[in-house]
Amino acid sequence: MQPIFDNAESIADKAHLESALASGKKLRVKFGIDPTAPDLHLGHAVVLRKLRAFQDAGHQAILVIGDFTAMIGDPTGKTTTRPTLTKEQVKKNLDTYLAQAGMILDSKTLEIRHNSEWLGDSLPKLIELMSKVSIQQVLHRADFKKRMGDDTDISMLEILYPLLQGYDSVAIQADVELGGTDQTFNMLMGRRIQRAFNVPEQDVMTLPLIEGTDGEHKMSKSLGNYIALTDTPSAMFGKIMSLPDALMPKYFALLTDTPMPADTKPRDTKALLARTIVAMYHSTEAGENAEREFTNVHGKKEIPADMPELYVVGDNLKITDVLLLAEVKSKAEARRLIEQGGVKIDGIAVTDPDGTITVSGSPVLQIGKLKFFRIRK
Repeated sequence: MQPIFDNAESIADKAHLESALASGKKLRVKFGIDPTAPDLHLGHAVVLRKLRAFQDAGHQAILVIGDFTAMIGDPTGKTTTRPTLTKEQVKKNLDTYLAQAGMILDSKTLEIRHNSEWLGDSLPKLIELMSKVSIQQVLHRADFKKRMGDDTDISMLEILYPLLQGYDSVAIQADVELGGTDQTFNMLMGRRIQRAFNVPEQDVMTLPLIEGTDGEHKMSKSLGNYIALTDTPSAMFGKIMSLPDALMPKYFALLTDTPMPADTKPRDTKALLARTIVAMYHSTEAGENAEREFTNVHGKKEIPADMPELYVVGDNLKITDVLLLAEVKSKAEARRLIEQGGVKIDGIAVTDPDGTITVSGSPVLQIGKLKFFRIRK
């Protein structure tokens, strides 16, 4: 695993953290995740790997599951008010989080906390928190200022979110908090909240964000451009092979312990990355098999043996509705894919965006070069 300071984007305060590390003290190192969707992805892995580096150095890793704050929604980077989640939705998303985090962290020594422990009966705590921070301090964050300038609503819940995340650090007595650069404001708010409650301020380490499969926006569940830790080996391999070449240095540095080769062809470099990452979350054999299948599908034009299944009801289904089941974002996007020749059923291009299909047998839906689905009734 990486040394503790490798690839850190910023540290507040680095001199203090260096001193704390040199002292031999066992630090309490926090990373918080809101279960807003069921999958963890490689973007989360960047910070989870850093948390594992602290574990390997003998420190106490604390994974804070934001089962309370997930119902509010982190406003970071949002241009509109985020819909709130119900307790049932949060619980469903949470079911597999710990197993996924255990793919990277040492589960035996990991401290797992849920912020509903200290925020569940929250009214008195909210009143106390609001007395500690001014509205100017909260509205200083860049995304709030932009939304105010655009005359876009900001809910009171969103204003409270950074205070609640900050109080997590008070409740667990965090010495260090880790997060992506998009969490800088929230983590620094944690220092302010700790100071207000007369407890030592945590050091804050931010890690770079990685772009998703579109090569442009940060990897995000809401954007659908993510590579899940639970993706099948073939899906994981294929998604990595679809990444722009320019992302290779960042992916090698942040997601693997393997140096990026200097003098290989871009495709071979990408195949090494894909094979390495699949091996990390599945097995070496799975990485080799995924590469072999990828070569067969894209070199010999075969279909993959392993593909997700789409279950449909009825006959004469609108092709655009089927594409929505296959995670295409909208009907407009579905129509665009069809018009550009990017959709096939059993190898035959679909040409009519308003057309229907009758499911006979178990046809294979292909979207673009990399996505295959078995349609079943």
